Amino acid sequence: MAAGFTEGQELRRMGSGVVIVAAGAILAVIAIVVTARYGVTEWAYALTFGALIAIGEMVQFRVDRIRNRAPIATSAALGYAMLRGPSLGLPPDVAQVVAVTAIATAAGILPRAIAGLRSDVVVSCRRGISVACAAAVFAALTPTDLIWTGHWSDAIWIGGAMLAAVLSAGISDAVIGAGQATERYNRPFPAALRDELTVMTRIGMAMGITAILLATGTSLIGLWAPPVVIVPLLLTQFAFRRFASAQRTYRTTVRSMARSTEIAGFSSPGQNARTAQLAVALGNDLGLTLARMEALEYAALLSGVGQLALADPSPGGASLLRTREERQRAAAIGAAVIERSGALDHVAEIVRHSNDPYRHGRANNSDIPVESGIVNVALAYEQLVGEGAGQSPDKAMESIGLGIGAEYDPVVVESLRRVIGRGFRF
Repeated sequence: MAAGFTEGQELRRMGSGVVIVAAGAILAVIAIVVTARYGVTEWAYALTFGALIAIGEMVQFRVDRIRNRAPIATSAALGYAMLRGPSLGLPPDVAQVVAVTAIATAAGILPRAIAGLRSDVVVSCRRGISVACAAAVFAALTPTDLIWTGHWSDAIWIGGAMLAAVLSAGISDAVIGAGQATERYNRPFPAALRDELTVMTRIGMAMGITAILLATGTSLIGLWAPPVVIVPLLLTQFAFRRFASAQRTYRTTVRSMARSTEIAGFSSPGQNARTAQLAVALGNDLGLTLARMEALEYAALLSGVGQLALADPSPGGASLLRTREERQRAAAIGAAVIERSGALDHVAEIVRHSNDPYRHGRANNSDIPVESGIVNVALAYEQLVGEGAGQSPDKAMESIGLGIGAEYDPVVVESLRRVIGRGFRF
């Protein structure tokens, strides 16, 4: 269950995933029935690309904290959808492309399930839908009898159709993913679509280029091409896996640093994690970019580190009971400690201003990043309703509302109202 929401809300948040899986399954069944009725063309190509898709599905990896990726499977499926050339007989139709992709994906998921490894079925179904879009676009732009005869006009036509097919696959997957993120994380759709397109460009470009090379090489020289073309993508996947592993280690280190204040008694157990949990919900509601969301979460986790320099802990970790000068001094010390890591300067800047008032004198404090305002509000709300605090959400919102425009950013407070209104709970 995603943190911060009740069971009933989590079931509703799973709705988009259920719809995607159902749509992918229906599309696969129809394609398999049609293919079974009319027969499979070019069995050798179907088996080769099916094997690549299955292998790619088996070695999928988590490229970030919320999604798995299978670049080899995606490239192979897109490449199979764009086969045209003199080495082929009748190229595969849309139904056959979808059927081969679906069967091979299921064949790749099965060993992972037997081994107890996690598979993201929703992402796999999204791939099936996007591949179907690519196959349909490519088929519409290239008649069955159109092959590359060596004339430059044929090459330009087929190349343009391949590019259009890859773009249609990427855009359709991004739109589906954005809709899913909007429902699951309450992100504005434009921001969610921007994030999906950003993630897609990180590895999507490599997958799209590999798919085009797979289709072009196989169409021209036959089944010698796939083993040669897939090697660069294997190296790219290895690099991404190393990067993802480093990111997990990085995140674990930050969480360990955050727990130091709890061990020392300067914050209540779980206080930093709860503050980060709410800060992320606010960042989602406000549509922050992925990079800013990561910095925001780290800043919320580490916002209390500077309190270790104070003479004595606040009762129950309630830093709001201290004077503003003490809180700002602790924030400055915490920022200085974070800066010494050499890799979290952007996080340090958020922490440095996390206890600054929104309004300085008669003017808004323009030096305060919006992330700092989010941490300030999230920490205040956590200390009012967190474990042992005793206030109800409505009472806490009333208390925070008294400081709106002076202590707290009005935009962030309004975001908090929306998040709490959707049923957020620690």
